[in-house]
Amino acid sequence: MLELRNIFKTYENKPLLRGVSFSVAKGETVCLLGASGSGKSTLLRMVAGLEFPESGLVLFDGLDLAQTAPHLRDFGLVFQDYGLFPHLNIFDNIAFGLKIRNVPASEIHLRVAALLGQVNLNGFEKRSVNDLSGGEQQRVALARALAPQPRLLMFDEPLGALDRSLKDDLLNQLRDILHKTKIPAIYVTHDVDEAFAIADRILLLHDGEIIRDDAPEDVWANPNSVHAARMLGVGNVVEGVVVSANKVKTDFGTFALTCKHKHTKNENIPLLIQQPPSPFRRGDGGEVEEEIQLKVEDVLFKRDQFQVKAGGGLVIHMKDAPRVGQIICVKVRVECLA
Repeated sequence: MLELRNIFKTYENKPLLRGVSFSVAKGETVCLLGASGSGKSTLLRMVAGLEFPESGLVLFDGLDLAQTAPHLRDFGLVFQDYGLFPHLNIFDNIAFGLKIRNVPASEIHLRVAALLGQVNLNGFEKRSVNDLSGGEQQRVALARALAPQPRLLMFDEPLGALDRSLKDDLLNQLRDILHKTKIPAIYVTHDVDEAFAIADRILLLHDGEIIRDDAPEDVWANPNSVHAARMLGVGNVVEGVVVSANKVKTDFGTFALTCKHKHTKNENIPLLIQQPPSPFRRGDGGEVEEEIQLKVEDVLFKRDQFQVKAGGGLVIHMKDAPRVGQIICVKVRVECLA
């Protein structure tokens, strides 16, 4: 098991990582999700041994890796730019790590053949990597990382250069391979859809700290903070003013306040307004459902539903398209994010 304990790091004399701790269990895929510059790639480089924390520990199976060189950690790393060797064909790219380890030629051929089957590239052995599409090159990079049977796999924005249809196909394939091989993995991305498609557990990284760590469905249903809600785009974050012990006033109406926080009259608090209520919500009493009236300002078709922008910037989704200028009634869930 990989474990990071209380990792601190500064960049240009400013805090980049502030006491980050997390673990990755056997067979688990953990996704580090955050904006550019949030420190997620730096964490990955620390695990790989390419950078070092100013304080804190990186452990694997309880052993401190500080004195272990990158090539001795037995970890695989897949980059966004693939990192393939242009002068080698596909077979030799995949076999590279095995040859360094002096694996017998017969075993190399068997393992490369099996990996080509896993990534759907049978018959590509002698092809040049320069003749492949971006998606095919990324599959070769994955096969090369898997070939030495690493103790841990790391992915640094691996699909960032691909279009959505290719991403979806490779994500499904990658998730299947990771589950079958049981290799623990850390997956770094800023793409919310990508994170939820691949992860067994999601860690939201903001301002050098992990602000949410849970299963994808729980992170989505319970963002628990303004930063998490905005990062995920799970609903509308609005400001409210406490008008009494159990009421909060917003530009969209006055709502019952049932959270467990202690608020004072006239206090400004952030609220999350969502529609429709999440099917994953456990009903812990921290939210209420109310009906509000909205004036439609714009309607945009998105896949199987319509995205409706209303007055005040509130965005909801509907099965049928309303008319611009129409007044509509919508049920929403209101939750305190203070």
